[in-house]
Amino acid sequence: MNNAQLSDFFENLAHKPYCADELLYGLQIRPKKTAINMQYIQGNQPCMLHYFFFDIDRSDAVMAWHDENLPMPYWTAQTQKNGHAHICYKLEIPLCTSEFGSQKAIAYASKVQAGLANKLGADVGYSHLITKNPFHKDWRVTFWSEQAYTLDYLADFLDLPKKLSKKQGVLGLGRNCTLFDTVRKWAYKAIRAHRGGIYSNWLDEVIKHCISVNEAFLEPLPYSEVKATAKSIATYCWKKDAYCYQEFIDRQSCKGKLSNSSNGGKARSAKYEVLRAKALELHLQGYTNTDISKFLSVSRRTIINWLKL
Repeated sequence: MNNAQLSDFFENLAHKPYCADELLYGLQIRPKKTAINMQYIQGNQPCMLHYFFFDIDRSDAVMAWHDENLPMPYWTAQTQKNGHAHICYKLEIPLCTSEFGSQKAIAYASKVQAGLANKLGADVGYSHLITKNPFHKDWRVTFWSEQAYTLDYLADFLDLPKKLSKKQGVLGLGRNCTLFDTVRKWAYKAIRAHRGGIYSNWLDEVIKHCISVNEAFLEPLPYSEVKATAKSIATYCWKKDAYCYQEFIDRQSCKGKLSNSSNGGKARSAKYEVLRAKALELHLQGYTNTDISKFLSVSRRTIINWLKL
């Protein structure tokens, strides 16, 4: 394996990628040393995107990038019989699609991916999961450049779409964005039913909702990415609602003081009872005293004293 692009591709493969010789018979999961002998292979790891792949179904597909004045690809793999090809671009900074990834970065990358597909005239129905394996002898493989590109650099060559098409929204990175946007909008209201509840129950409900949305995609995301998205949404809404709920309590307390000053002591007492209960709940869920103090907008020392009671 003396080619730099091939060595890099092998290094970045999942330990057990999807692969196939005949796509009609479905995909298999094999160790990567076995998978590189198959015609088709999963080019990116779950939750980590190193490459953009594009499927172009025309006889001059291998030069589509040149015809559109796009940067040189990493490599191309062409069907010898009809000239149809897969074009591969390498990202300089791999894109994390797990719970630790940035949703803004994923959304931006999905538009760059869609913009490249549009300009190359690539198949918008291509799932981006499986690519022609550059190791396989059946393809005419050309290694154009060892250059990896940033998303910003690629975007300079494109007219980025303001919104993904319906088909792009359920394929490739568009699935991540659609899943996140669909479930977060549901979660903003659904979280209200879990006030005073347990975080793990809330997370389970968000995961179930994410799985339901994911099942509607032509090619669903792997469970690892679905769970990561669910955890990101669940955690954000749980923390955000703690802030919002406390602001609501504060407003109600102020209204009580203004309407009846004689009830001020009762209002303050009720307010702190709610805060103490919320602090204990968050403590039992594993949050630190510092996190709880930020959530409830009270001092860390106050939280420590409340938890001693």
